[in-house]
Amino acid sequence: MVHAGKASHIGSSLSQMDILAVLYAGAASVTPERVKDPERDVIIVSKGHASAGTYAVMAHAGFFPLAWLDEFCANGGVLSGHVTAGVIPGVELSTGSLGHGLAFGCGIALAAKLSGSTRRVFVLLSDGECDEGSVWEAGMFAAHHGLSNLTAIIDRNGLQSFGSTELTLALEPLGAKWEAFGWAVSRIDGHDHESLKAAFAADHSRPAMLIADTTKGRGVSYMENEVAWHYKTPDDEQLAQALTELASEDA
Repeated sequence: MVHAGKASHIGSSLSQMDILAVLYAGAASVTPERVKDPERDVIIVSKGHASAGTYAVMAHAGFFPLAWLDEFCANGGVLSGHVTAGVIPGVELSTGSLGHGLAFGCGIALAAKLSGSTRRVFVLLSDGECDEGSVWEAGMFAAHHGLSNLTAIIDRNGLQSFGSTELTLALEPLGAKWEAFGWAVSRIDGHDHESLKAAFAADHSRPAMLIADTTKGRGVSYMENEVAWHYKTPDDEQLAQALTELASEDA
């Protein structure tokens, strides 16, 4: 998709794939048939620049035809370079301008609490996104209102636009910060499906923050932990190598 569309953010997409795969495979109670159901769970991908990975997972989960993936970032195509609501079934919020997804999720979670709904809200954040003050405002709001139906996940791949998160604006001790804000915090392997399933199924009396340790560019040797793949598009040779390596990993 990224190669054909001459697009970016393949590294960011690959780091989140296991998280979204587990959510859309049943950890979150939402299906293509329930996209308008007021009792559905809500998944918000706040790191909207990672749209290629998000769309791939959603298409394979049946939310829209796989054929749409062939027109990713193409003129006239439905799937743009940032996650977009309104025309794509199952997308709850247009994102990519970072720092808004958690606040939006808080609003849905609070409304559910007030109405007595049992629906849950899941918000996927990038770690670099946590440089935004709005994320921490939403964090205070969620804890103050006891939003136990809200789970946030930080895709902790350690890289952002131009370098490591710790050199750009240090986040650690990240877990202790969220605990101090009143959240139930877990740190897990963001590529381990069983750990993800258990974390998503856990009950809490307050909002839950999962810090998911991941690898940017996961599964492609020349992309892993390389910040350049925040922006670069693979050429023909690089595409062939990536597909070979990913096929080998799956086998």
